[in-house]
Amino acid sequence: MRRSHRFAIVDVFTDTPLEGNQLAVFTDAREIPEPLLLPLAREVGFSETVFVYPPAGDGHVAIRIFTPAREIPFAGHPTLGTAFLLAAPMQLEEIRLETGVGVVRVALDREGDRLVFGRMEQPVPRWEPYERAEELLAGLGVARSELPVEVYDSGVRHVFVALAGRDDVASLAPDLGALARHGDVLGINCFAGGGSEWKVRMFAPAWDVAEDAATGSAAGPLAVHLARHGLTGFGADVRIEQGVEIGRRSLLYARAEGTAERVERVQVGGSAVVVARGEFKV
Repeated sequence: MRRSHRFAIVDVFTDTPLEGNQLAVFTDAREIPEPLLLPLAREVGFSETVFVYPPAGDGHVAIRIFTPAREIPFAGHPTLGTAFLLAAPMQLEEIRLETGVGVVRVALDREGDRLVFGRMEQPVPRWEPYERAEELLAGLGVARSELPVEVYDSGVRHVFVALAGRDDVASLAPDLGALARHGDVLGINCFAGGGSEWKVRMFAPAWDVAEDAATGSAAGPLAVHLARHGLTGFGADVRIEQGVEIGRRSLLYARAEGTAERVERVQVGGSAVVVARGEFKV
């Protein structure tokens, strides 16, 4: 017996349709059998797909997030995109989403009846040196990182490699097969820039995502990384451009508050736009 399961497509970290990072959201997943969740995410083929459930605690909803390869406890663009999709008809100024790392709050700005910006509170990450740094640099095809190669964990693990300039990031042609051997991290993030303006590319072939258009779960840790190493100040906003090389330009805004010894708060923001609605009959 086939059932219909409704979904929406949201382009996240952009206010322009057909840019940003694509997201599919199944707005009521209660009747989707567990064995179908991953196959649906694979069928959609985006870097992440969200399934929405009733809350278990004091959130407005609970969400589960899948890449085409597996379920993950948290990701940034699925959280922001789902917040835009669900909060608009509910007329909420803040929506609470229950995720695998706890409740994530997303504050929303409006112009009239239209949502224009959202800012999520992210878990404060832990960090440590990345033990496979030389192997990683070889897979990326770069000689060195301008900062220590470190891995940040805020529920998912991201490793960061600093390059000398934005052109160096743009011209990367990594060995994706070699990078796929780094399944101990979700994302391999290469960045360059200065002041409040930064350019990023993120690769995750071990998770069936060759290159991601916008990685919200990495934007917060990147703000921490930049502030810890003195390239920005704690409490300063940074603007992150990503996705240009794959034709999905995205803009993310991040801020880390506190000190190098104690990070107190991490926020990531951006816009999103709903571009399609439909249903799967399975």
